[in-house]
Amino acid sequence: MGIRDRLSRLLAEAPPDAEAIEHDGAWWTWGQVRETARSVVDALDTAGLGAGARVGVVLENRPEHVAVVAGVIASGRCLVMLSPLQPAARLAADVTRCAPPVVVSGAEPLARDGVLAAVTAHGAALELAPDGAVRLAAGAAPAGTTTNPGVAANPGVAVEMLTSGTTGTPKRVHLREEQLDQALVSGGQTPKSGRLLSDSASLVAAPLVHIGGLWRALACLATGRRMVLLPRFAVEPWVGAVERHRLRAANLVPAAIRAVLDADVPAERLASLQVVTSGTAPCPAELADTFLRRYGVPVLMTYGATEFAGAVVGWTLPLHESWWQRKAGSAGRALPGVELRVTGDDLTELPTGRTGRLEVRTEQSTNGGRAWVRTSDLARIDADRFVWIEGRADDAVIRGGFKVQPETVKRVLETHPAVREAAVAGLPDQRLGEVPVAAVETEPGRTPPTVAELVALCRGQLLPYEIPAHILVLDALPRTPSSKVSRMELLDIVRARLAHRTTA
Repeated sequence: MGIRDRLSRLLAEAPPDAEAIEHDGAWWTWGQVRETARSVVDALDTAGLGAGARVGVVLENRPEHVAVVAGVIASGRCLVMLSPLQPAARLAADVTRCAPPVVVSGAEPLARDGVLAAVTAHGAALELAPDGAVRLAAGAAPAGTTTNPGVAANPGVAVEMLTSGTTGTPKRVHLREEQLDQALVSGGQTPKSGRLLSDSASLVAAPLVHIGGLWRALACLATGRRMVLLPRFAVEPWVGAVERHRLRAANLVPAAIRAVLDADVPAERLASLQVVTSGTAPCPAELADTFLRRYGVPVLMTYGATEFAGAVVGWTLPLHESWWQRKAGSAGRALPGVELRVTGDDLTELPTGRTGRLEVRTEQSTNGGRAWVRTSDLARIDADRFVWIEGRADDAVIRGGFKVQPETVKRVLETHPAVREAAVAGLPDQRLGEVPVAAVETEPGRTPPTVAELVALCRGQLLPYEIPAHILVLDALPRTPSSKVSRMELLDIVRARLAHRTTA
């Protein structure tokens, strides 16, 4: 049973008083979820938007928004995800660019400067209240008169969503229903035979508008588990949810793992956990080992991308028990239904252990399961089929004709005992084309390193052209809502510091 059919059955058959989503200390029942989903679907029917129609949703981590997602996908329409995390101008531009005929949103995003006007320029706006009520937004065109001169319906596509945009402008990815189905199967997220709902619960703290959050929400729905939905990650609410529901598994990105460790959360509060999964960014082996020593909980890394609707490589608990001591730092092995290979610049497959571009073949791909998809990641696959991510090919900084891999510079900076994490990006340069620049996030409680110390460290371990032209020491690196380091914001900070030095 695919995700559309699964959601249709839940909305039709789940007991109305059964707990569905916990949020802000209260439960939404399946009856409430059903009522909101039906209200949105009725409005879309009235607008003449049938199967395959594109429906924009400014998607927040709230139960009524999950209900809209369920209703749109179950009814055979395409969910066009719009990020409320964007500033007003970028949200308005995104609405204009993707041009869905109807946009469903909470009141606050629609009230931002230019957003409602961008929606009504080509369609209608439906305002979604916190209690799940749906109404035509003030000033919006009647839904029945909606037209869409922009992007047409796209049959077969279940979700249009943005990539995270850590290295550049986010792009839209079209995810087919089959991709979502295979991603859930590969991740072991299928319902037990004959059961509609489960008594267990899962925690969703990542933004729903990103693939990590969406995948976890769909996994809850696909398996009938109760969803514990946080507006965003914060240590105490996350720990409280684990403790309250006696969760056996949870997810933490590397930055969140550090936050839990820094908060010195008592081990007994996490005693129910058997495993923590970690994705969206590489998790250093030392960080995973520190968490294991502190809490006795293994951290299982995953590797994936929005284009694959989730993870394609990962660790399992049996793998961790058998291999971690020998393979710490690996991204794991290919998940079921996934084939991997590494190729060179000439697109020929490289021998085992050689580093090149990682290619993936899976039904999770936007191209289907027959074509190899060449990723932007540099990797090697060892003789035991473990995958080692070595950096990103498209992150390379070309400095006067010399290629600098940011991951190489990052690793050297992170050997300084007072550096928690480093990030490197390419800054345009009139003479050299671009130069590498870096920033480091300091370890709390330690004396911050000086720029001179970091430059000396780089000179001792890097080639001359690999040494960053500028290094900043920060209390915290700029991050996207999914906790990845934002290279675009990093470059903005570098430019601002350089401009300040020029005018000082």
